[in-house]
Amino acid sequence: MDQDLARVARRLMERLDALTAFTDDPPRLTRLFLSPAHRRAAAQYIAWAREAGLEARIDPVGNIRARYEGREAGAKALMIGSHIDTVRDAGRYDGALGALAALAVVETLAARGRRLDVAIEIVAFGDEEGVRFPRTMTGSRALAGVNEPSALEQKDAAGVRMRDALIAFGGAPDRLAAARADGVAAFVELHIEQGPVLEAEGRPLGVVNAINGATRLSAIVYGAAGHAGASPMNLRHDALAAAAEMILAIETRARAEIERDLVATVGRLDVEGGAVNVIPGKVRFSIDVRSPRDEWRRRAVAEMAAAMEAIAARRGVAVELTPTHEAAAYACDLKIIAGFEAAVASLGLEPRVLPSGAGHDTMIMGQRWPAGMLFVRCKGGVSHNPAESISGEDCAIALAALTRFVEDFRAP
Repeated sequence: MDQDLARVARRLMERLDALTAFTDDPPRLTRLFLSPAHRRAAAQYIAWAREAGLEARIDPVGNIRARYEGREAGAKALMIGSHIDTVRDAGRYDGALGALAALAVVETLAARGRRLDVAIEIVAFGDEEGVRFPRTMTGSRALAGVNEPSALEQKDAAGVRMRDALIAFGGAPDRLAAARADGVAAFVELHIEQGPVLEAEGRPLGVVNAINGATRLSAIVYGAAGHAGASPMNLRHDALAAAAEMILAIETRARAEIERDLVATVGRLDVEGGAVNVIPGKVRFSIDVRSPRDEWRRRAVAEMAAAMEAIAARRGVAVELTPTHEAAAYACDLKIIAGFEAAVASLGLEPRVLPSGAGHDTMIMGQRWPAGMLFVRCKGGVSHNPAESISGEDCAIALAALTRFVEDFRAP
């Protein structure tokens, strides 16, 4: 690795540490969209960009954008970036790694005195997580031109409208359409994996081929409450026991498609009443099913629902399923996948292609332009948690691969 790249990689890790100072809830890292911490973090990012000789600005929806011109002014741009908002009590690498790596790529090119056939536009999205307001990925939706003006009327927990928060931040809600990006050739995003696969396989990098689509449902099981001591086992209609069997059926169905990267999770379970001496009569639980292919996910959900109905009938209870969320899978651009594979291979590493189980801004940007992602392994697969961690060595390798991809990129 050349000295310029190694130096920039060290500075990238230092900046990731420095960005943790901008939090709404010290000592925990919580940086919500359009909050005072977001504003301070944006100001710091802009200062770093200007140190690199870039003209950086906040767009109407609160994203930070800057441009490194190509050999010819006005050339199409390869856009690189990620988000700088966080969940509550977050780790320091989710989003911020990709946002700062975009700036680091430009700094590396500048140190080498290189201009490319394409311009490089970097972006630090203000809202990916959707923690403060109900909708996620507000920043990338605006750039891709798919943001709905009605989103501006959404309110946070304190009753503050997004429109008013944007004005206080320095955005321009009445100029939302002006945030739409043009002249973009493609979008790429560097991100921590947020899962354990790369670490388990001893690989620092992964090339993303798809972002999983997701189906979420709310399940309610209706049984019959009764006295825990006075009701014989053969005469019970236990809603919790039925729900437990249903949950195991969901897990079994998902395990049957491990090779297809299909996953299913029950993350919430509520037993109405919840008394130690009462047979549960009503149970609610959530279901989250994800897959890189929509048809696989839909088939799995249908078969899970059928299994649950069969369990309900056999146990003499009823089950009600209500869809609460549906997101289509996104297949990353094949040329970008190939470009990242070549960049990883150029470092003497075997490319590992895998899907993303989590949603990312890439899936929104991909609605308008070719898009793709490069993953960096994270310790224990931990994310959305203060224990989130990557090594400096992996950061340097990721920056080297991203820079190589950018240098080799050709606009379609």
